[in-house]
Amino acid sequence: MTASILPATPGGRPAPPASPPPASPPRGGALRWWLNDVLVLTQRSLARIVREPETLMDVTIQPIVFVLLFAYVFGSAIVLPGGGSYHEYLIGGMLGMGLAGTAPGTAVALVTDMSTGLIDRFRSLPMSRAAVLAGRTLADLLTQALGGLVVAAVGLAIGWRVHTGIADTLAAFGLALLFGYAFTWAGACLGMVLRSPEAAQQLGFILFLPLTFVSNAFVPTQGMPGWLQAVADWNPLSALAAACRHLFGNPDPAAAVQVWPMQHPVLAVFLWSGALLALFAPLAVHLYRRKSLS
Repeated sequence: MTASILPATPGGRPAPPASPPPASPPRGGALRWWLNDVLVLTQRSLARIVREPETLMDVTIQPIVFVLLFAYVFGSAIVLPGGGSYHEYLIGGMLGMGLAGTAPGTAVALVTDMSTGLIDRFRSLPMSRAAVLAGRTLADLLTQALGGLVVAAVGLAIGWRVHTGIADTLAAFGLALLFGYAFTWAGACLGMVLRSPEAAQQLGFILFLPLTFVSNAFVPTQGMPGWLQAVADWNPLSALAAACRHLFGNPDPAAAVQVWPMQHPVLAVFLWSGALLALFAPLAVHLYRRKSLS
């Protein structure tokens, strides 16, 4: 029997055969390949949440604390222009804050995966680079939906009511989830440029806190100084809160503000969401690919 001839190593032993190249998606099945990668990575992120349920505190415990804090501690001192219940006014702002607030968590999760070497293992696999980030953001979208339900449940407990139909109610929650998902990609970009989970958490807090409070999420902008009111009226979170209040039929003092986003809040949220997705989704994938080459 003739033995196969392998190239010899410097020690005289035959070198092992070269490993086969990574598998590539079948011709015409690239989309199905990508969707399968996204599904697997989304399930992986959700399985991690099941093992560590304490990671859901930002969409379960935190919304409850903020709703009760603002409703019963600060709410008695806030008078709405035109009148109305502050408890009903509050929920629209809390919905936007809770959903957009998951972006720092996305950054922390990605930095953690990179620091533990998990992302390096993903890079060595024959899988789509965009699927890693898409799977992470889709898992966060599902947790955002849970957070929205928590805010609604606490709101109902303190007296919040919806005064429109089911279609408008679903539209409000859908609009909030769309904006929250788009904002999550900003968190993904943040996770690609930072080196430690602590830095991601601190910088996310520094960036997110002013965005939330310099808006009409908790107080009407009419009482702010002129320059600050202009910033707050063009804040995307202000548009989201105003859109939700409009669709819920809740008190909406922003409707009297003669600024384009406050006069067309639903359209403004769509435009903000599209702009955030168009900017941060490709940028996050680009940063991930650049890290793969470094």
